Amino acid sequence: MTATKKIPKYDPNGEITPFQVKRIMQNCSYQVETKNEWVQWVTGDVNRTSLKSITQDQAVKIISAQEGSTPINQPTENWAVFDNKNPKHKIVLSLLYQMQWVTPSQKHGEVPDLDRLSKFLQSEKSPVKKKLKDMETHEVEKLIVALRGIVKSRFK
Repeated sequence: MTATKKIPKYDPNGEITPFQVKRIMQNCSYQVETKNEWVQWVTGDVNRTSLKSITQDQAVKIISAQEGSTPINQPTENWAVFDNKNPKHKIVLSLLYQMQWVTPSQKHGEVPDLDRLSKFLQSEKSPVKKKLKDMETHEVEKLIVALRGIVKSRFK
């Protein structure tokens, strides 16, 4: 008779699961030095290198960073909230259409893909790492210049 393994419950502060250990090592190509750097990164402690010393939540952060995904239970913040009265924001909307950063809509045909803009604003490629509503006029100008550059490169 074979025994079945008990499925571990997710506990953010609980001990790392065997599945998480295996996944992290697999993503590190089983290189111990790489794994050690990930443990040090997530704990902020250069003396820690053992996967057994981290929590399930820290393991989720490592796996998400390795695989470029967002943890399921972590909401993403929308940085692309517009002010309809701001003419600079209207230019940004226009540039989204020009870059073809749009999504289909039943009611309006195509609408700007604000999720994509939000991810761009949070990325390393953004000239200003701030929410659109929090940007000063000169910062919105920097964003507009960057988006115009994307439009130009896209239609060479």
